[in-house]
Amino acid sequence: MSDTSEAEPVRSGGGRVRRAVFRFFMTAVILLLAGRTYQETAVALARSDGSLRTAAASVTELTSHTVSGYSGGGRAGGSGAYFTHTEYTVRLALDEGHKRVDKVADRIGQDLWEGKRVVLGLWHGRVVEIDGQDVWPGWHFGTLDVTLIVLAPLTTACLISLAVSAAALLAARSGRARASRDDRFGPCASGAAVGMATLLALLVGAAFGNVLAYWPAVPVCVGTAVALARLSTVIRHLGRIAAEAAPAATGSASART
Repeated sequence: MSDTSEAEPVRSGGGRVRRAVFRFFMTAVILLLAGRTYQETAVALARSDGSLRTAAASVTELTSHTVSGYSGGGRAGGSGAYFTHTEYTVRLALDEGHKRVDKVADRIGQDLWEGKRVVLGLWHGRVVEIDGQDVWPGWHFGTLDVTLIVLAPLTTACLISLAVSAAALLAARSGRARASRDDRFGPCASGAAVGMATLLALLVGAAFGNVLAYWPAVPVCVGTAVALARLSTVIRHLGRIAAEAAPAATGSASART
């Protein structure tokens, strides 16, 4: 008996720790994803409406290097074409200091040379354009972006679940109906399925070069809309059940009296 009673708190405590770690991890991922989405969306809007801050600068150093490899598999996967292209690293001097821009495309780097005067388009101090040419990397295969893309399905499902839980809590506090965890599962599953399908469509479009700056918000918004619509139906159903049960309960109490 003593062994059993002592083992239970250990398991319960371990579960609380795992939940706390998971929640902390997901909070960090969601904040990073929100920050990157805001950044890319703001840069895209600034470029489209011409609100980038401009500054004169001069090229102080121009370094080129060749990037090559196989796309879509190559030797490892048996498919894919061999590619090779040149990229540039550009160092610039301007009144507020020095800037460095990596992975500048060959078509832009060929028009630059050391000592050339250029006009930069800046967003919060970051170089977005050089002489009107886009040098902002956007969503790319860096460590952070790849991590956020891989975790996007989990992040989407988590945000949809949070939205459903919040809506169910508001409905309960307003006196409409109280949706249990089992009642919320269906709406969450439906919203997550639609969100995953939307996310897959966006990734397929991105493979063909059609990348939305705000793509992470699309599956979350679409999936949440579907989940909340399904939850509204569930809450109305629960409300009807409660309304039908109330007269029966009142009649039973009167009969006993």
